[in-house]
Amino acid sequence: MAKIGFIGLGIMGKPMAVHLINGGHTLFLQTRSGVAEDMVVLGGIVCVTPKEVTQQADIIITMLPDTPDVKNVLFGENSVVEGLVPNAEQRKIVVDMSSISPMETQQFATKLNELGHDYVDAPVSGGDVGAQNATLTIMVGAADAVFAKVKPILDLMGANVTLIGENGAGQICKIANQIVVSLAIEGVAEALLYVSKAGVDPEKVQSALMGGFAASKALEVHGGRMINRRFEPGFKIDLMQKDLAIALSSASALGVSLPNTASTHELHKACMAHGGAKWDNSAIVKALEILSNHEIQKHSK
Repeated sequence: MAKIGFIGLGIMGKPMAVHLINGGHTLFLQTRSGVAEDMVVLGGIVCVTPKEVTQQADIIITMLPDTPDVKNVLFGENSVVEGLVPNAEQRKIVVDMSSISPMETQQFATKLNELGHDYVDAPVSGGDVGAQNATLTIMVGAADAVFAKVKPILDLMGANVTLIGENGAGQICKIANQIVVSLAIEGVAEALLYVSKAGVDPEKVQSALMGGFAASKALEVHGGRMINRRFEPGFKIDLMQKDLAIALSSASALGVSLPNTASTHELHKACMAHGGAKWDNSAIVKALEILSNHEIQKHSK
């Protein structure tokens, strides 16, 4: 069994770490808000800093909100690199499972490689439900040999673990995922708002569409949240807004135009301006409802 460090125990990170403990691994835990007592009861070992985690573990996993958070944990004060011995006989592996900039990911990997250690970018899709059920899709950027070492660990957290390519490829794949997901949810929001304003029952429309070519997880899960006004977060508006900002900035660097991604990004920003940073990303419908002066109405049975 491996000695694993896990940094970042939020909505996603905590259940992911639990799966690793249940898989028999020794976990060294650190998070800004403090490690919850139930994690200690399960057998997690509390560390004060990322440096301490790194000194104890052979594989260090980070699950953090944004690129600056990862950069600070890896290279700031009392950071991961301060816990690494350069060119040690045993190479440690840093696995970042956050959703961050592909360009900076490649820079992080280069710095770790120069110290004689390995780096893996392994962002995930599947939300809090996927994290809790260990059914995440995990998109990996790594060297083949390094991927072979970490895959059994990733398999404990996900049902679909795929090596996409070298460092940065995992993050590129995650950005593609977020483009597809966000535009699908926005499309569901437009459709349900349209039928509701027309006086048609959105629940019956959702049920009918789930039997045809429009069927999707976005329609099933997020459409249900829109109809039932259930906007407590699985995946928060501010995190999707962050991911789409990364998509647009990296696309700009590549000379690629993403017009619908840009408009969806603006709707997320509108939600945040109305206090919705911590709403579920299905709440993008609220921005459209403001534009249409109509809220989706659930018909009585």
